[in-house]
Amino acid sequence: MLEHGGNLREAARIHGRPLDQWIDLSTGINPHCYPAPATTAHAWHRLPETDPALVAAACACYGAPAMLPVAGTQAAIQALPRLRAPCRVVVAAPSYAEHAHHWGQHGHQLRQVPYSELNDAVEDCEVLVVCNPNNPTGACIAPEKLLAWRARLAARGGWLVVDEAFGDTEDAASLGAHADQAGLIVLRSVGKFFGLAGLRLGFVAAQPALLRALAAMLGPWTVSGPAQQVALAALCDTHWQQDMRARLKIEGQRLRQLLASHGVAGSGCALFQWWPETRAEEFHRHMAARGIWVRLFGQAARGIRLGLPPNEPAWQQLELALIAWNKENT
Repeated sequence: MLEHGGNLREAARIHGRPLDQWIDLSTGINPHCYPAPATTAHAWHRLPETDPALVAAACACYGAPAMLPVAGTQAAIQALPRLRAPCRVVVAAPSYAEHAHHWGQHGHQLRQVPYSELNDAVEDCEVLVVCNPNNPTGACIAPEKLLAWRARLAARGGWLVVDEAFGDTEDAASLGAHADQAGLIVLRSVGKFFGLAGLRLGFVAAQPALLRALAAMLGPWTVSGPAQQVALAALCDTHWQQDMRARLKIEGQRLRQLLASHGVAGSGCALFQWWPETRAEEFHRHMAARGIWVRLFGQAARGIRLGLPPNEPAWQQLELALIAWNKENT
């Protein structure tokens, strides 16, 4: 399997520090998770049929005409390449590595193309996959440009797949409302913004025929009953969502300013910052020695990604670690 953030057990094993003595900044998941309500008994006892209320709540929250709940967007990422005959696929690079990993299987002809060259690449593929905002760099593509690419692809039966896993604080950029257009597939994650990664729940927005084909491939009972009940509460809680968006924008700006004050020019979104650190492995080890687990990118997006600290002591611990890094490297 590919390496991902959130691997604290590996951090504890490698560095000999107990799990409860780490600050995990490696995922970009909201550290202030939605307060999950208690679930009813039938959530555990009954087979988890998809609740129409959950789909309606997701459509309202994400502004999409039709959506399919899936066991995390990872499930869709793995299944979508199997819904097409082998074709030419372009995945924006660097981006979430699971996209290229799975499109590279099943006989597709895969190319990874830098964001700056995607416009030209649209003519040489049948499927284009982008993360918007990008993970890990935070790069964003304007909705009107993405919609123009969708039209060019759809004209020859192609797809534009847009992964908006980190898009909840950038609602104006979402393509959810346009997902009834041919060839557009939008992925949304409950885990990132709501801080509920353990639910393993995401949604796919697309035309109904494609959603039916995806549902048939994934099979029945893909999302657990408890996950459906917790997600329904979160998706309907618009007051919590509004307050959290405001909070995350403030904390995201604080993280940018903290890094900048220590000579780091990052890019990202409200939930994380990334920068092309030339001494990425050394920085990663430096932070780990101080109980801070950050995301190391050693290849395509060579650099470091940091998520938001969960509380004030964690902010202070991060600042002290940055001060020490600068002292050791000046």
